[in-house]
Amino acid sequence: MEIQGPLTKAVLSGRTVSRRHLLQSLAAVAGSCAGARWFSPARAWAMPVPYQAEADVSATTVQYKAGVSTISAFLAKPAAGGKHPGLILVHDDVGLSDRFTGYARKLAAAGFVVLAPDLLSRVGGTASLSRPDAVQKLKELSPEGTLDDLKPTFEVLAKNPSVDAQRISAVGFGWGAWRVFLLAEQLPSLRKAVVFYGATPTEGLEKIQAPILAHYAQEDFRITGNAVLTEKRLGKKFTYYVYPKMYHTFLYEGTPAYDAEAASLAWKRTLDFLQS
Repeated sequence: MEIQGPLTKAVLSGRTVSRRHLLQSLAAVAGSCAGARWFSPARAWAMPVPYQAEADVSATTVQYKAGVSTISAFLAKPAAGGKHPGLILVHDDVGLSDRFTGYARKLAAAGFVVLAPDLLSRVGGTASLSRPDAVQKLKELSPEGTLDDLKPTFEVLAKNPSVDAQRISAVGFGWGAWRVFLLAEQLPSLRKAVVFYGATPTEGLEKIQAPILAHYAQEDFRITGNAVLTEKRLGKKFTYYVYPKMYHTFLYEGTPAYDAEAASLAWKRTLDFLQS
């Protein structure tokens, strides 16, 4: 089974279903949850399997100014010279963990110069906090403040001699996905955006010019229900996939929700979209 947009049709047990059926199926999932065992947040935040450093990637930590604050960021790029597309990577609600520096390396190996800001920099940085403390600190930061810290990444990449300034995109995960929507609203020069199971802002989508690719887990019904409404508001600029029988964080290796087949497919679709 696969549910995808922007046509909002799906192949479900050999038949095509409509947007209405997608909403009905999500409602059915919600109703079936009362007696189900869901993955707890503590388990979902388990430490990831360590990523092996890519031989063809160079990486370092950089700093940039956001107003009067200094933001730390992880920069990964192909070892080969020349110009490459740029990519802003926005972490989820546990901060810039090894998982996301690993993703930055993975995307750099695919040919991108990746800048992944640590949006906990104002409170000492992700590395200085326990995982529960990182989650709490991010909750305490204002959405406007984190967006202000995020926006300068576009100029940082545009000024990097290894980056093709006309090809800068963004990818966000969960908490970071919502901020990628906001980034696309405020940066008309952003080329493309990818979001993984993130909520959609209630205002401002009409300002978005960049095409957006979204990945959702079917069992993550509260978030996945956004797909239909987001498509209605963004139209042909929005393409989404719903991964059947998947839970939130199916992409995250080392967690109970991880699914290798679904994760591989999501990464392929992401790279195909960004590289096209």
